[in-house]
Amino acid sequence: MICYFYSFIRAQRYTFQPEILSLWLKNDVLPLTLSHIMDKQEVILCEDPAKSLEQAIARCPHDKLFILTDEHTHRLCLPLLADIPALQEAEEIIIAPEDLHKNLDTLSAVWQALSSRGATRHSLLINLGGGMVTDLGGFAAATFKRGIAYINLPTTLLAMVDAAVGGKTGINFNGLKNEIGAFYPAKSVLLETAFLRTLDRRNFFSGYAEMLKHGLISDTAHWAALLNFDTMQPDYALLKLLVGRSVQVKENIVQQDPHEHGIRKALNLGHTIGHAFESLALAEDRPVLHGYAVAWGLVCELYLSCLKTGFPKDKMQQTVRFIKENYGTFFFDCKHYDHLYELMTHDKKNTAGIINFTLLREVGDIALNQTADKDTIFEALDFYRECM
Repeated sequence: MICYFYSFIRAQRYTFQPEILSLWLKNDVLPLTLSHIMDKQEVILCEDPAKSLEQAIARCPHDKLFILTDEHTHRLCLPLLADIPALQEAEEIIIAPEDLHKNLDTLSAVWQALSSRGATRHSLLINLGGGMVTDLGGFAAATFKRGIAYINLPTTLLAMVDAAVGGKTGINFNGLKNEIGAFYPAKSVLLETAFLRTLDRRNFFSGYAEMLKHGLISDTAHWAALLNFDTMQPDYALLKLLVGRSVQVKENIVQQDPHEHGIRKALNLGHTIGHAFESLALAEDRPVLHGYAVAWGLVCELYLSCLKTGFPKDKMQQTVRFIKENYGTFFFDCKHYDHLYELMTHDKKNTAGIINFTLLREVGDIALNQTADKDTIFEALDFYRECM
């Protein structure tokens, strides 16, 4: 164990003045009315959600319209769209919430609902919900009749900055996260941050972990802005700018590498160990939110970055302190190490049975296809337990 890393509690937070933050965001983030074409996916940061949705539907000629919600978004979010004329014709499909239900049984129920209600290959599906809904709904669309068009309308921060954008769809299978899926982009992704006012703090921070990851793989200004954002009393106008910037980071990477053969692996920072935490929690019937698992994975993988690729200790310390203050801890002990290691061997980035990590040399300086032996991975798990 390398004990000098544990001074993070005394580390000073990176200072970033609000007026500089505002100027940087306004000049660097995509304009709020601008839409980007990513492969065949249009991403719009909405000013007028009703108008944006009407236009997105109009761009997808269809014979029947379906809208997929879970029990939460049916109650909390669908009423916000009640006055949109184009949705009056939509047939709703409601599924159970939470990642626990992102499985083959739920997928089969969606297929069955589409089939029994007369959906054809010319039908259109709108996914209104968090990452579970957009992942599963996107995969249902990708596979029904060999593929129908769909629109994502994410309602959680996690879905806005991660799950709904980039074209990945899928379900959990055999105890493993996103084991079955396809690359199949939505025709449009509409980002309406007004939905974020319905989020509880746990779901807010779940999405914020992916934003923090985007900051780490982009530039110091973005990373610092995220560490200094007032999460206790969020400024939603500023959050909208940060969401736009976060989506822009992901878009730029996905445009370069739609099918994850190279640089798109940067988006997996924190996920190799984070997914193992998430799968262990699911196996032990104590599920955790995806973003929390990613945050905890970042702790371990930033430690590996310090150890293997020279990531600055002070920036690791500041990031770990933010995670410690806002995400709590995930309990495991040394008896879990072999199980966690086995789960990591199933990561989709691996080649020839070798566990691959995305690490950092510096904020924004990405080191792909990094490996670590079992002892070093266990050392990272030791570090997590010691500092969290």
